[in-house]
Amino acid sequence: MADTGFGSRSSWTFLTHHARVLRTVAAEPEIRVREIAARCELTDRAVQSILGDLERAGYLTRTRTGRRTTYEVTPGTRLRHPRDSAGSVADLLALPDTPARGPAGGPPEESDASAHP
Repeated sequence: MADTGFGSRSSWTFLTHHARVLRTVAAEPEIRVREIAARCELTDRAVQSILGDLERAGYLTRTRTGRRTTYEVTPGTRLRHPRDSAGSVADLLALPDTPARGPAGGPPEESDASAHP
């Protein structure tokens, strides 16, 4: 019988780091790199690199005002992979958010209300 716990899964995920960063800045355009890194479980350096990739590819723009950066996602931009090119960034952003993690990074705990319909 296979263990279905989060820790037993292989290292791949359905959403790439780029998709996670893009969704994060779309939800909060004035978020800081450090906060993006924490939410996406990446290093600051990885987030900076990903933001550069996304900006060069036309998926977002960055505007500096003093020490703050504001991100603007370009929703009409087509997805890169040929099999996904009919979809746009707006389609990606329309996917439902993943639930918050529970203790030790596992699935969220069920509340008493959700356990009893």
